[in-house]
Amino acid sequence: MQAGIMRQRVTLQKVARTQDPDTGEMVDGWSNVASTWASVEPVSGREFIAGQATQNEVTARIVIRYRSGVTAAMRAVHRGVIYNIEAVLPDKNSGREYLTLMVSGGLDEG
Repeated sequence: MQAGIMRQRVTLQKVARTQDPDTGEMVDGWSNVASTWASVEPVSGREFIAGQATQNEVTARIVIRYRSGVTAAMRAVHRGVIYNIEAVLPDKNSGREYLTLMVSGGLDEG
């Protein structure tokens, strides 16, 4: 994986329980885990049609350098757009060079 391909910043987030400062109630929210360089590419029309039988909601592919602890329970935020991680795929050679995140969604934050 060439470093120049990873030109976009992506923030990985996980669900975290926090205490509302006004009410004291414990609420679910999202906390930042890491901000990393990535390659964000929409899934092509051909890939989308071919993959409909298994992953009909995948809309993009995000490639990041390998980091442990990334799971499908997390989400990725790129340029204010939220993507749900559907699958975390290790690279085919060593499994420890990079991760491909198959993502769905594309909702604006807020």
